[in-house]
Amino acid sequence: ISLIASSIMSKKLAAGSDAILLDVKTGSGAFMKTLDDSVALAQAMVSIGEQMGRRTVALITDMDLPLGHAIGNALEVVEAVDTLRGHGPADFTEVCLQLASNMLLLAGKGELPACRAMAEDAVASGRAFAKFKAMAAAQGGDTSVLDDTAKFPRAPIVHEVKAPQSGYISHMDATRCGIASVALGAGRASKEDAIDHSAGILLHRKTGDRVERGEVLAELFTAREASVQEAEQMLLGAITFAQERPAPHKLVYARVTAAAVERF
Repeated sequence: ISLIASSIMSKKLAAGSDAILLDVKTGSGAFMKTLDDSVALAQAMVSIGEQMGRRTVALITDMDLPLGHAIGNALEVVEAVDTLRGHGPADFTEVCLQLASNMLLLAGKGELPACRAMAEDAVASGRAFAKFKAMAAAQGGDTSVLDDTAKFPRAPIVHEVKAPQSGYISHMDATRCGIASVALGAGRASKEDAIDHSAGILLHRKTGDRVERGEVLAELFTAREASVQEAEQMLLGAITFAQERPAPHKLVYARVTAAAVERF
């Protein structure tokens, strides 16, 4: 863990930030699969940051199931734009607001409740989206696609994945969902592979939702017709059904500072 922490923090410290907020993932889709290991990694990184004179805080956030509804390049950017405009998925929005609140705290803008209110106001007022556009423009990006996300590339094939049975979705394996998106062209199976920015998965139902047999669970976006059935089976294999509603899923498990580990 110490070697991993040193490798990660060396890059962040080299960037010259005055303070550092770390989003440490935990769960099936994360490098660290267990909460205890994620906390240990966060503590090591926070310690390094503080020893180098940077105020450092880490949030342990969930990656045991996909965050938001979109998996894939253009699809995820559209979802990010929707969230900055105030109508993104509830889980993704909540994690973003918690991260933003802690960043404002580290910047000396007040205590966490006040910082949370500032973050919420930035979204509601449109300032957050305007700042995102300014950042994109500063890097030479075409901001017209942010104003009208219909301009993003759209995959020629859109395939509906339907529920094979009725019940509650009790779990979605984030790693297996990601592998399914790679099969569609959204990622690389090898370093030589080209990425199709329009490819990916849009989830219509997630953990905790009640579904009926034949109901649409997700849409697959791809130009690879031959990969559709493979990706569908991968995605269905990532989903576990049950007859009882699962317990609510945590989005943020802990907050790690130099002084303490606060578990939620």
